[in-house]
Amino acid sequence: MTDLAPLFHTHIAERQRTTAEALAETGFDTLVISSGKVYTHFADDQDAPFHPTPHFAHWCPMAGPHHVLVIRPGQRPRLIRYAPEDFWYEQLPLGNPFWASEFDIEEVGTVEDVWKRLGTPTRAAYIGNETERAEAANLELNPAGLTARLDWHRTNKSAYEVQNIEEATVLAARGHLAARAAFLAGASELEIHHAYIQAVGIVDHEMPYGSIVALNEKGATLHYEGKRTMRNGFVMLIDAGAQVHGYAADITRTVAAPHCDSRFADLVDGMVKIELQLCDSVMPGLPYGDLHHQGHLAIAGLLKEHGILKADPEEAVEKGLSRPFFPHGLGHHLGIQVHDVAGRQGAPDGTIAPPPPQHPTLRTTRTIDAGQVFTVEPGLYFIPMLLRPFRENEHKGRFDWKLIDDLTPCGGIRIEDNLLVTPTGHRNLTRPHLPN
Repeated sequence: MTDLAPLFHTHIAERQRTTAEALAETGFDTLVISSGKVYTHFADDQDAPFHPTPHFAHWCPMAGPHHVLVIRPGQRPRLIRYAPEDFWYEQLPLGNPFWASEFDIEEVGTVEDVWKRLGTPTRAAYIGNETERAEAANLELNPAGLTARLDWHRTNKSAYEVQNIEEATVLAARGHLAARAAFLAGASELEIHHAYIQAVGIVDHEMPYGSIVALNEKGATLHYEGKRTMRNGFVMLIDAGAQVHGYAADITRTVAAPHCDSRFADLVDGMVKIELQLCDSVMPGLPYGDLHHQGHLAIAGLLKEHGILKADPEEAVEKGLSRPFFPHGLGHHLGIQVHDVAGRQGAPDGTIAPPPPQHPTLRTTRTIDAGQVFTVEPGLYFIPMLLRPFRENEHKGRFDWKLIDDLTPCGGIRIEDNLLVTPTGHRNLTRPHLPN
């Protein structure tokens, strides 16, 4: 197992550097980040699964609410750990984790004492959702300019972060292999999901996002959340990940069973080739929007090759004929958040670079740069509500509607890998652990 301590030491040194720079640019002396408070459902005593403030997780992988980090340039970061005595919920001792030596750690037993220890630092900014306590401490709440600069720096991953994403990928790949075996044995969506989480060794709330396990036509619902008990599906789309120290892997595969319509199975094979070709194109200096446009052209070419569209790829993309089949962006930044931040930032100060009108759902408009980790996930779907307008407009003759209707029960196809951009190209983090 990789020794994370030296990687984390370098990671924290970089956080110190970029945070000092951001504080100086925005006029603050101190940054206070809390891990956050628990969200309780309205008119209920049940809490939602807790997710720490992402900026806290960027500094410290300690779980649990109400911890506070105090960061001052030139000083060791101070960590005030909330460690209550509690017989209702398990409270684990801190122990000696790999990251602890990077902080001056204080432990207190109540939330009130956490904020008493903090005091009222001057020229201090606060990031988190415990805003009432932060306001009482005279902290400036979630300043946009500072947050934008910190978001910007989160898109370039340290070696520590990449290692965690790779370890999460190993777990997720194990789950995908188990899910594929279950599907080919005739399992239901629910049974496939259970096979996945058992193979990864987690419970549902430990996943970075709810799994998408879609058989047949349900694969055309992009964020399908059902878990039907119908068995012996002919096609499975599974989008599921894992996480390590708060960093996520996000992987999608589409599998056609032997009894699937061979025309749809051929489309699956074609999409696998397109996804790998797009991955091969990734290199620093390429605008991510250009990569997305390449994806649309390639998918339009596949649709023409199989007789679904009767238009050349350039015309199909220009006139929006490929969009109902591929209605989402090609991918997104990946890290502490599955859909990681700053994808549409045009500059560190938070200036927005909107997607072009031709591709409005594009999640990232950044230029690809070394150190970024993002997904490449082209899709091809048969979605009746998106295709419906084309049945009656001036382009209706450019579609083979009989073939579309035949393939609609198969749902859709999405193939997704996670890529690390290197100075000379990229490294696919997914394929070594899940080759197909």
